[in-house]
Amino acid sequence: MNPQVTVVLLNWNGWKDTIECLESLYQIDYPNYDIILVDNDSDDDSIERIKAYCEAQIKPKSNFYSYKSDNKPIQIFEFNKNEAETGKALESDYNTLSSNQRLIIIKNDKNYGFAEGNNIGIKYALKSLNPTYILLLNNDTVVDSHFLTELVKTGESNDKIAVVGPKTFFYDFNGKNNIIWSVGGVIDLSRYPGYHDIELGHKNPPIDGNSTMEVGWVSGAIMLIKTKMLPGKLLNSEFFFGCEDADICIEMDKKGYKMVTNLKSVVWHKAGVSKSKVKFMGITREIKTNLKFMKNHEKNYKLHLPIYTVQLLYRYSSMLLKKIARNIKNS
Repeated sequence: MNPQVTVVLLNWNGWKDTIECLESLYQIDYPNYDIILVDNDSDDDSIERIKAYCEAQIKPKSNFYSYKSDNKPIQIFEFNKNEAETGKALESDYNTLSSNQRLIIIKNDKNYGFAEGNNIGIKYALKSLNPTYILLLNNDTVVDSHFLTELVKTGESNDKIAVVGPKTFFYDFNGKNNIIWSVGGVIDLSRYPGYHDIELGHKNPPIDGNSTMEVGWVSGAIMLIKTKMLPGKLLNSEFFFGCEDADICIEMDKKGYKMVTNLKSVVWHKAGVSKSKVKFMGITREIKTNLKFMKNHEKNYKLHLPIYTVQLLYRYSSMLLKKIARNIKNS
């Protein structure tokens, strides 16, 4: 038996990435899933373009799959934010369609950010779909056909596992698509920004018989969560964009739950695409968000603040110098 999974996909002015992601999702081998596309009040005709994709009028191209038309047209079930919040019932024919023939769209009346935008989709799923798992997935990803089967397999293997993540590659790293972007990370509140990727030097980690590794946090770009273990507040909407994933993993850890990466589950991520579109999300806002996250979880925050200040100055000055060096090299 395959537990029900609801995929929550957030879109904001990114329909080209979104339809490439959707097409990869509709080709997975996992048979029991729903997709909720939450649109954060896009102004680039995203909804119209996504509907055109569902009608097979736009055929996304990708280096990771070949487009398929056998599940088109995809039937759309559309709600506004108010309808979603009240848990408006789906039409009766929804359950007659297979997972790859249907799409739920929730249209928000403004950009609620990453955390609250996803929360709107999660709340609707909990009210109307009753899934065993919620999968948060960035729209700037492409998934392997086996990725969800592997994630669920890990989730089902241990009652203490609350969050599962995949092995995530860069979508394009200097022309390569086999370079590691993330396999999860560790929480270390003694070092800014408090959450850190497991450093692999872009090398693939060895896979043993279990193919899993316990981690401190899983990236919110691709995060499978058991619904019964979700905290009441869901993602922390105090963070408009960033730290939500590490924050929810800390809350899970406090309850004795585990975060795990399945190295056989593979996803490709256009790292940085989402942040690059958020014009007001500069370094200043990133620093404020990270410090707020650390203040929320480090009881001796004020004592650590001078050290954090030195660490963040070193971090961003190093990033700036590397950027200058790359520009000189490319000029």
